[in-house]
Amino acid sequence: MLARSKILSAVALASLAPAMLEAQTLPAGKARAVIESSCVQCHGLDRITNAAHTPEEWRGVLDMMISAGSPLPKADIAEVAAYLAKNFPGKPKAAPVAMSGNRKVSIEEWVVPTAGSRPHDPLAGADGSIWYTGQFANVLGRFDPRTRVFREYQLKTPQSGPHGLKFDRAGNVWFTANFKGYIGKLDPNTGDVTEYPMPDPAVRDPHTLVFDRKGILWFTAQNANTVGRLDPATGAIKLLAVPTPKAQPYGMVIDSRGRVFFVEFGSNKIASIDPDTLAIREYALPHADSRPRRIAITSDDVLWYSDYSRGYLGRFDPASGKADEWPSPSGPDSRPYGIAVVDDTIWYNESAPQPNTMVRFDPKTAKFESWIIPSGGGVVRNVDVTKDGNLVLACSGVNRIGLMLTGERPASR
Repeated sequence: MLARSKILSAVALASLAPAMLEAQTLPAGKARAVIESSCVQCHGLDRITNAAHTPEEWRGVLDMMISAGSPLPKADIAEVAAYLAKNFPGKPKAAPVAMSGNRKVSIEEWVVPTAGSRPHDPLAGADGSIWYTGQFANVLGRFDPRTRVFREYQLKTPQSGPHGLKFDRAGNVWFTANFKGYIGKLDPNTGDVTEYPMPDPAVRDPHTLVFDRKGILWFTAQNANTVGRLDPATGAIKLLAVPTPKAQPYGMVIDSRGRVFFVEFGSNKIASIDPDTLAIREYALPHADSRPRRIAITSDDVLWYSDYSRGYLGRFDPASGKADEWPSPSGPDSRPYGIAVVDDTIWYNESAPQPNTMVRFDPKTAKFESWIIPSGGGVVRNVDVTKDGNLVLACSGVNRIGLMLTGERPASR
């Protein structure tokens, strides 16, 4: 339920045939009028009638709507949530398959201050802090696990939809404004935000971002089917069209030679960008139904990806063109998502089982281990690695951030 322009929403609703609108009529109930007046300003009724959530999930959805700008009166939230849970109840979700092991792992989570924030990307600070993008609350957040203190930085452009998150060398925090078509830089000391708008207004959804060793920022724009480069020294942005139509460029990493790699969530491909010539080369994965969503890289410049559509962990070596894959422990519908590398072992989230799991894969032994996320996770869309080799998590659907002690190195908090 993304907050979009009311004008665009009105046009979209007006374009629906009368029969279609009639087919989307909500069941009778006191809350129906409130929903029809408050919710259709940002989306059609089909977003409700096609949904199925538990009471707790519906309450979380309403919190996100309000955080994103819905006019739903707070006094009506409880009644609307009860109505939705009764008429559009949640369906049973597959249970996770936990793979036991000897590793001592712990996960601690904290609820972020603003209800319905939808924490999207996490970022591990060198000082032990955990940063996150509050996508629907229009904030960047910082949490200190030692003091248990949160601070939220409000963005100056409403409904920016902050998404990807990275530090530069000076300690500034860079983010993608996924709803407003710009890349932003936050000075944590002053709270000032500098915005770098896309030179092409059609590129409305900058997504994932990463810095190379020269300090140049690279990014994807999923639905615009574009990747780009931003020079922080000049503010100049160069946009590149992805060769495959509707490829949906998504996760992105940099290898040791400075080459940029990204996965195409709309196709079964991984692609590279030559940083000097800006030429894009695409590599097709063996299975036509693969849909890689996030990507990580080991010290040997081998790429690892989460195959969201098929429930696999994948390995791709650009040097040889060879791909290998392993079925994720919770099966073909596990929807692997956020992924990272710690000491050349692979860690990722299974986002579909309820509760979610965090999975570890050792390439040397080809063995899996996995652990349940205490809160359920609510889809961990991205993860980041601390200087101690632990993981920070953004648990979108349950409005939490987390810290996972992986046991890879002596933990230091």
